[in-house]
Amino acid sequence: MPRRIAFITGITGQDGSYLAELLLAKDYEVHGMVRRTALEAPEQRLGRIRHLLDRLTLHPGSLDSSVSLFKIVNRIHPDECYHLAASSFVSYSFEEEFTTLQTNIGSTHYLLSAIHDCAPNCRVYFAGTSEMFGAARETPQHEQTAFIPRSIYGISKVAGFDLVRNYRARYGLHASSGILYNHESPRRAPEFVSQKIVAGAARIRAGRASELRLGNLEARRDWGHAADYVRAMWLMLQRDEPADFVIATGTTHSVREFCERVFARAGLNWQDHVVSDDRFFRESEHLELRGDSSHARRVLGWTPTYDFDALANEMTDAALAANREDSAS
Repeated sequence: MPRRIAFITGITGQDGSYLAELLLAKDYEVHGMVRRTALEAPEQRLGRIRHLLDRLTLHPGSLDSSVSLFKIVNRIHPDECYHLAASSFVSYSFEEEFTTLQTNIGSTHYLLSAIHDCAPNCRVYFAGTSEMFGAARETPQHEQTAFIPRSIYGISKVAGFDLVRNYRARYGLHASSGILYNHESPRRAPEFVSQKIVAGAARIRAGRASELRLGNLEARRDWGHAADYVRAMWLMLQRDEPADFVIATGTTHSVREFCERVFARAGLNWQDHVVSDDRFFRESEHLELRGDSSHARRVLGWTPTYDFDALANEMTDAALAANREDSAS
């Protein structure tokens, strides 16, 4: 049997790196699209996949270019395509709303069109988000819950979700969407609150800082681990029929609880160092987004392997180790 070929947009991100590892372990031929500047400065820009570079094929391209996507898809003719790349940090989307809409909607349309024209048998995964639910009228949210997005990022993802459904219904494309809730890991980008907390605790532990300023400590998140969530992506594309799935733990924890776990792991009392600052509050943080993944558990056989404590411990240990390495260098 020939090796299956997978194409990942966003391969240099948290999810892309874990997904690449998973697919390589399953003996896929894995291709990814990256910015040309990433190939010119791999030490700075390819850190999450540095350990995989000799086993990957990377293609320079741009999400904003339909030509880039058509050329890559036509060159490799993938069996599976995972569209993970997007402008994804929610608070930035208020400042850069036009770019967010153009990039997230345009890239999804370009990619679906390229698959339809060049690799119609390819199975497609689209990365949705709990931000699509926004001001949901029910908790927990499931696949039939109405979308009421409250961020430009969420709006752009609803549009992408509808494009996927349209290509599935109109053209028979095997295209599925995962509506993923917050998922973290030691590879999470530094601007996200989970990584901000663990990095702050590690700096304080190392004597490099004395306090950490955060927004609403009572904001709640349905927090899972990225390694579990990319496994759900793969499972979706192994089904004979495409469908959409909520992927979540089904439990929420507050930012304060995350601080408690992380600082305790670092041997610190969070109350001595964490300050709630109104400047970092977000308008939508009073909304509780908690997912009902019973459909995915039943149909895909998916269950998360990390609980909240294991996630917080792994992230904290990685941040502490990184600070020790910095101190030694």
